[in-house]
Amino acid sequence: MNEVICTVDTVLLTLGDDGLSVALLKREREPYKGVAALPGGYIHVDKDLDGYGAALRVLKTKTGIDVPYLEQLAAFTGAARDPRGWSVSLAYYALVPHAVIAAAGHPGVKLVGVDRLHTLPFDHGTIVAAAVERLRSKSQYSSLPCFLVGELFTLPQLQRVYEALMGEALNKVSFRRKMAELDVLEAAEGQMDASSPSRPAQLYRLRPEFRDRLGLLKRGL
Repeated sequence: MNEVICTVDTVLLTLGDDGLSVALLKREREPYKGVAALPGGYIHVDKDLDGYGAALRVLKTKTGIDVPYLEQLAAFTGAARDPRGWSVSLAYYALVPHAVIAAAGHPGVKLVGVDRLHTLPFDHGTIVAAAVERLRSKSQYSSLPCFLVGELFTLPQLQRVYEALMGEALNKVSFRRKMAELDVLEAAEGQMDASSPSRPAQLYRLRPEFRDRLGLLKRGL
């Protein structure tokens, strides 16, 4: 009896020069050796307590990045998705600022705009599309986009991230009202952004209890 192949695949998203982008790595072995794909790997039954732990391990090992927030996306299964045989992949997605990926300095990580992806191996294109859809949907009612800005940010910077993900301009007053309703931010006392074109702008950060989980709105933006 053939064994089922059990893996995790991770969708690491960031905002870069090409807009919303995904991290890819060239595969080191067959199948698809040398082809850019999502960071992934086998589940280690002797090390991984669960799929979440396996995904964290894979991201750290293959990209050098510890992600603050990781969410399970879906399970992708079937006999046709992997040429080696019937397989199950637990897919997770994470968001990090572009500077975090740059600071990790992994030479093999390549960022590609999600709207400019060519055909990916396995069903990785489907997995990326599902992650992007989830992100854009949750951007309407949660603090998820906050994980794409740096540790400190101004409200205009955060609003631009939300607008980039939602694909539309947001009213400044309404956006700030919704951020107050979310109640996930705190002012960084005594810290201002002097690069503001008019006057120094207050810098904010996520409150400690929301640095690894989401805040949710009752009604969307």
